[in-house]
Amino acid sequence: MFLRRLSSVVGPDNVLSSEEERYCYGYDGTHRFHMPDVVVKPQDAEQAAYILKLANYNRFPVYPRGAGTGLSGGSIPINGGIAMVFTGMNKILEIDTENQIAVVEPGVVTAHLHAEVEKLGLFYPPDPASLDVSTIGGNIAECAGGPRAVKYGVTRDYVLGLEVITPTGEVI
Repeated sequence: MFLRRLSSVVGPDNVLSSEEERYCYGYDGTHRFHMPDVVVKPQDAEQAAYILKLANYNRFPVYPRGAGTGLSGGSIPINGGIAMVFTGMNKILEIDTENQIAVVEPGVVTAHLHAEVEKLGLFYPPDPASLDVSTIGGNIAECAGGPRAVKYGVTRDYVLGLEVITPTGEVI
């Protein structure tokens, strides 16, 4: 029933439950491993909020995940539960050149953001080694830096605001 409810929200193609599918989301750059019970790929904040409400009600742990390149183990589902993968939320919603602000979804690949702002004559400094595959949401979670961090700072220095979904599914 739980998988059916998840599928009704995100679509069956965005709920992965076979062992082979789940295996790919049980590790990150640390190479530690714990198998999630299910992998869910929300496509927008409303879906993510519903997943969190459902998980909270059913007492399932949820592990947010970008591309899985982190080196802290933060996205590893150590207690099973749900690996919530944000790579489908990968849109750059706005680049405001006047105020030098980009509004992005968490699954935007860092290199893609670099390329888009550079087309407009702007510069986004954080450049983690994994920038060709790592996502902005994961960069925020890990406070990613890279070689430019010595001069320009790390990801947290470039975050002006966040839309966040609480564990109870409230969007703030």
